[in-house]
Amino acid sequence: MQIDIPSPPPEGCISCEVRGHVLLIGINRPAKRNGWTPAMFQQLAQAYTRLDDDPELRVGLLHAFGEHFTAGLDLPLIAEFMKTGQKVIPPGLVEPHDYGLPGYRRRAKPMVAAVKGICFTVGIELMLGADIVVAADDCRFAQMEVQRCIMPTGGATLRMAERAGVGNAMLHLLTGDPFDAAEAWRCNFVQKVVPTGQELDEAFRIAERISLQAPQAVVATRLNVLKAIELGQAAAVADFIPVQQRLSHSEDAAEGVRSFIEKRPARFTGR
Repeated sequence: MQIDIPSPPPEGCISCEVRGHVLLIGINRPAKRNGWTPAMFQQLAQAYTRLDDDPELRVGLLHAFGEHFTAGLDLPLIAEFMKTGQKVIPPGLVEPHDYGLPGYRRRAKPMVAAVKGICFTVGIELMLGADIVVAADDCRFAQMEVQRCIMPTGGATLRMAERAGVGNAMLHLLTGDPFDAAEAWRCNFVQKVVPTGQELDEAFRIAERISLQAPQAVVATRLNVLKAIELGQAAAVADFIPVQQRLSHSEDAAEGVRSFIEKRPARFTGR
């Protein structure tokens, strides 16, 4: 798919575009291999918040302009925040890593990520914070914080072990060594590996497919999966009946029944 590349300021930006019910969220600092600055983190949180707050938007798609997803943090610009403990993102917004940082909102709607080229450190953590990841087959990954005397604090210490087991997580977290898309797929860090240049098309195909489903049911299903992971099976099971009751009284549930009877695709409105 073709996306116009807006000219970014020197500190980079997040460039958004709406296609149907999908919000394309583009990392835009290609001259610096999309190295992250404070302004970019703030704009990313604003984009994620926009996704959740706009009823016409149903799915986010995180991607990057240029050859690479991201080379990671622009460390000289971020180091002072680490020393002082100051938050880069203003409180009250959706926190893009989505692991429950106090003072921030959790994302409700699904996020698909398309990664390519270099995907280092915070790039891995952002994709692990998404729900579905499509990687180009030339993608190179590295969780190299330990090589800079930094601890990964964007979710890698939580999600790598969850997806790949403790041993595989430690292999990548403690060495900082690079690994390829095949290894990322083996570790369940990515869900699909496609030929380079096809990752955005495939990610959009998935996002668009999700956007055609009943929005309330999509959100409820996503949140139930996360509740099971974070709070345990019993907590997720406790939601089954009350959530199903709430959904069954929606206009979209009635449309689901009508479409079943009439043997046609449903036309959901989110109500």
